[in-house]
Amino acid sequence: MPENQRRILELLKDKKITVEEAERLLALAGEPERRGLPPGATAEKKSPPKYLRVVVQPAEGAPGGERVNVRVPMNLIRAGMKLTSLIPPMVAAKVQEAMKEEGVNFDMRNFKPEDIEELIEALSDMEINVESNEHGEKVHVFVE
Repeated sequence: MPENQRRILELLKDKKITVEEAERLLALAGEPERRGLPPGATAEKKSPPKYLRVVVQPAEGAPGGERVNVRVPMNLIRAGMKLTSLIPPMVAAKVQEAMKEEGVNFDMRNFKPEDIEELIEALSDMEINVESNEHGEKVHVFVE
């Protein structure tokens, strides 16, 4: 149970608030996206992203230009991150060392399940668009 809800119930138990006040507070505690909105207003709730998409389009009029359209399910990303816990420590150390040599200072053994969800939530606001000046290709990375 979230800490806010626990505090509200404790206040009710100690008779510092009424049942009606507790109901109202619990309703507000359960809807963090509504905080700061005027009464009666509704917040548009985003659905969690289901796919990570990468789309590459060739330059307009380019002969034989190849198109790429990759759609990776977010559940596959979640499962992959959870599988990192199964990597033997000796292998994980070698992977981390190889990544460090390439300039990536990241230890996947420190990743927790809540970190995965936070990362996926952050991805929902991400959109990357790249257009090549040299060849005219367009790369679009986003979640849907």
